Amino acid sequence: MPDAGPVVVYSGGGTGGHLYPALALADEVARLRPDVHAHFVGASRGIEARVLPEQGREHTLLPVEGFQRGGGLMRSLGVVIALGRSLIEVVSLFRRIRPSAVVVTGGYAGGPSGIVAGALGIPLVVQEQNSVPGKTVRLLSVWAREVHVAFPEATALLPRTSHVECTGNPVRVSDPVPRAEARARFGLSPDGVVLLVVGGSQGSRAMNETLSASVARVAAGELRRPERLEILWSTGPTHIDGVRGALEAAGTPSWVHAVPYIDDMPAALSAADFAVSRAGAMATAELLSEGLPAILIPLPTAAADHQTENARALTEADAAVMLVEAGLTTEQLWSDVAVMAGDPARRQAMAVSARERARPHATTTIAERIVRLLPARKPA
Repeated sequence: MPDAGPVVVYSGGGTGGHLYPALALADEVARLRPDVHAHFVGASRGIEARVLPEQGREHTLLPVEGFQRGGGLMRSLGVVIALGRSLIEVVSLFRRIRPSAVVVTGGYAGGPSGIVAGALGIPLVVQEQNSVPGKTVRLLSVWAREVHVAFPEATALLPRTSHVECTGNPVRVSDPVPRAEARARFGLSPDGVVLLVVGGSQGSRAMNETLSASVARVAAGELRRPERLEILWSTGPTHIDGVRGALEAAGTPSWVHAVPYIDDMPAALSAADFAVSRAGAMATAELLSEGLPAILIPLPTAAADHQTENARALTEADAAVMLVEAGLTTEQLWSDVAVMAGDPARRQAMAVSARERARPHATTTIAERIVRLLPARKPA
């Protein structure tokens, strides 16, 4: 590890929704202060255990686990023991690398680093992605120097509010992709009305099955395809075979483009006119940043039902329409798709509302605040 510049620890994970904001902030801090050294702390069972080594990021993985509903006494005892072991490992790590600041982006993986930072008096910055703060963020916000939230609704749910600022979610900073170029990348018509369907990085069985049934009914003449509608559909890697089979049974409609995963999400967002999506924090942040109207179908098993609250907040802001997965029918989904596809004025009004809720400069804003907490840069 370089001795020169200050060290910033980024901790958060378990899921991509907590990990990727940390990665975005670390990259932006490095752009602002190239002398800063980043060290990531996550959970050995989280997505970070795969992503951090793949990206060559310096990291430490902890045995920490999250509490689960109905886990029983023995399960809870195991979680407490793992937390204790993790705290000891973090204390040892911090004594070795001496961080100048700790940034926690939520999830159980960020708990130990935040607790140790608070106990040792290390400047702590917390970033909450959702409209309902998680348990880790609620706890750590008491000790944090700054708390950055993405939804204004989250502020009232924190125990202290004087140091809370609504700055938005840190998303990947990328150059805009012209729409014509983006559509060409995915084989879409330049003048089509493009619906982007994303059920999360792993896809959504419920969304895929409902949309597959809708396309089948269009092929059978039972439902009408809106004029010039095309679908760019990220099914998730484990669902692609099932979706392709359903599309083949429907005659392989040329206006449906199903892929297992979309690596170039900025291009996909640029290509789309509206979206059907889960309501995770980072997904909604990308939709808002692009000003993309959306039909949101919250994941019902999300912790504290935060996706429903995210979707409700955006629906009340007229930036989205919310559908509930329980009891979702092909008629209901396709009706909303058809209405939005056929009403450009409605899409435009929703796009304006989405951009009003967007925080396109969130990554830079939060990174600048982190840099302010660091020791001054040594003269060359």
